[in-house]
Amino acid sequence: MGQGQQEPVVTSLGRAVGEEIGARLAPVDEELARRYPGDPGTRQPVHTVYVPGDAFAADTVRTWGDRALAALDEHAPDAASFAAVLGLADDLAEAVHARVRAKLEREPVEDLRIDFEDGYGPRPDAEEDRHAARAARLVAAAHRDGTAVPYTGIRMKCMEAAVRDRGIRTLDIYLSGLVEAGGLPEGLTLTLPKVTYPEQVTAMVRLLEAFERARGLETGRIGFEIQIETSQAVLAADGTATVARMIDAAEGRATGLHYGTFDYSASLGVSAAHQASDHPVADHAKAVMQVAAAGTGVRVCDGSTNVLPVGPTEQVHAAWRLHYGLTRRALARAYYQGWDMHPGHLPTRYAAVFAFYREGFAQAAARLSRYASRTTGDVMDEPATAKALGGYLLRGLDCGALDAEEVAEASGLTRGELEGFAGRRKAG
Repeated sequence: MGQGQQEPVVTSLGRAVGEEIGARLAPVDEELARRYPGDPGTRQPVHTVYVPGDAFAADTVRTWGDRALAALDEHAPDAASFAAVLGLADDLAEAVHARVRAKLEREPVEDLRIDFEDGYGPRPDAEEDRHAARAARLVAAAHRDGTAVPYTGIRMKCMEAAVRDRGIRTLDIYLSGLVEAGGLPEGLTLTLPKVTYPEQVTAMVRLLEAFERARGLETGRIGFEIQIETSQAVLAADGTATVARMIDAAEGRATGLHYGTFDYSASLGVSAAHQASDHPVADHAKAVMQVAAAGTGVRVCDGSTNVLPVGPTEQVHAAWRLHYGLTRRALARAYYQGWDMHPGHLPTRYAAVFAFYREGFAQAAARLSRYASRTTGDVMDEPATAKALGGYLLRGLDCGALDAEEVAEASGLTRGELEGFAGRRKAG
């Protein structure tokens, strides 16, 4: 064959064969698109802060930020001392410390859950009614004056018979109060705790459908998180993964799976001294949750530590090291969100998150830049790796660990291009 002549292309199958296969697989294509739509394209908060419904006030978020800053000033007043406590590398110390302080001043809480369940405790119905109505009023006011955190909502009581009616009423009061005050805000987040059967998730869906009809809202407007706190939520009596069935039962409304460290550990008989988010039973539960949620757009959230950074400096430092280590461990396992139960946890939450993204930023940006330009380097990346690199940089941008300008300079990519590589759906 002479130079410049094209290689002959020979086929044996007619177009009808491909059309027949396409017709056979059309239902599978539809099922894949429905069940596995991919990342929702919205910001995922790095944590959820829990505040009891009776303790929530207009200044709660600012108070948490101020208490966290006070803890830094008292127990690690400068970058060097903070880095020494946590073992931060010298080249990260100043940047992480400065960003932690800035975050605590500007946006100390990313996701706030006003708790009407375990952290609230039983009390007279009239009192819970008042607290639920007050929570709605204060949240609506925060959205009006621009002080609201990105995500806010309530944790209601569960769907078990003993507390079901009380949970439904509290949810109704809270949502109705928001609607009356101007409408459901962006970032509305609800948590359904102690779920054991998919039917309880379906009941939550029907409850929200009824509220949407009653208030003339768009069907599907209200989503919710499913809290995984019982053994039955992970493994059903027939051996199936209940959590996967729960996602399906949510009919597209599930936004997250939240691991409940202490209730879940207790349900498996783990003694109190060993109940922690790095216990083997916790790793197993979260791994099942992670696999069940993969590709669905439902995000997995780690639990919390009950070791509080309070008391003398030595005790605070020990609690900080523990929390920092657990947060870094979770991030490495792709659990990008966790619970924080005390203002003193905020400095180490943000230090762990910022260090995680800043220490890998340069390499991730360079690898994605080479991939985008088809330039070879010392690592041969594939589309799946480019997706992970894009997601990593976007999460760093969303939480404030990275700046848009430095990411653009290092990668040569716009945010829109990063979202394309990450496979994020367009939010909204």
